[in-house]
Amino acid sequence: FRGCSGGSTSSTAPSWLLTAVQLGYMPVLTTEPRLEGQKTASTFVLDQPRCVFKDYGNADIWLVVALDGAESSFNNTDRPGSPEIAFQSFPNPARAYMTLNATLANYPCPKPAGDITVLRVGSETSCAKDEMRPTCNGPLPGPGPYRVKFLALEGSVPVAETQWSEKIMLPEAKSSNTISTTGSGHSAGMIAITTILSILFAILLAALVAMLVFWSSDSCSGSSTFSKPESVTVRRYNTHHVYDQPAARL
Repeated sequence: FRGCSGGSTSSTAPSWLLTAVQLGYMPVLTTEPRLEGQKTASTFVLDQPRCVFKDYGNADIWLVVALDGAESSFNNTDRPGSPEIAFQSFPNPARAYMTLNATLANYPCPKPAGDITVLRVGSETSCAKDEMRPTCNGPLPGPGPYRVKFLALEGSVPVAETQWSEKIMLPEAKSSNTISTTGSGHSAGMIAITTILSILFAILLAALVAMLVFWSSDSCSGSSTFSKPESVTVRRYNTHHVYDQPAARL
C-alpha cells in the first residue's frame, strides 16, 4: 500500500486494497482567452493537470469521463479499454470511460511560458465507432451533464487521482425543425420584408438617376439655342439750327 511503512504495494493485492492517493486538484474548464469554443455540442476543453502528478513519474495518467451520478460507481481497478468502460459503449451500458492517456513528460512542470496547455475532450471522430479503439477520445453523445477526473496508474494499479470536477453541461444542438421562424430577429417574415424594401429602394434609386440624366440633357439642349435678336430702329432727327440759317430759306 503506497505511503505505508513496513510493506510495498503489490500488483496482486485485492482490489479493495488498491486505493489511490486522493489529490486536492479538481479538473476545471479552461479560461484560456486565446482559445475559442470552451464548450460545444460534443466537446469541452479542460486545463491540463500541470504539476499535479509530479510525484508519480512512472505512472500513466488517464482522464475518466462519467455521466453525472455515475462517478460514485466508477471502479478505479477497471483496466483502460475494457468492455465495461469502452467509449463505444458510452453512455449505455457503460456509464464512464477512460481516454487521453499521457505520461508525466506530457505535463511538464512548470508549464513553459506562452504555451496553451489544454485538453479538448471529444475531439476525435475517426475512432468513434471503432471498437478496436476503446479509449477513443470521441465526441460526447449528448449535453450531459458530465464529471471528469484524472487517474494515475502504475501498470494496472491506481496510485493517485484528482477530485471529480463540477458538473459540465454542454449546449444542446437544436434541430432545424425546432428552430422558430417567428419572434426572432432573423425570422422568415423579416427576411421577406427586408428583401421587398431592398427592391423598392433599388427601383427608387434607378428612377432618381434617370431623372437626373433627363434634367441634365434638357439643360444642355437649352444652352445651345440662340434667339433671333430684335431689329433695332434708328430714328432720324433734323437738327433745329439748320432751319434757322437765312440761306436755307432762299
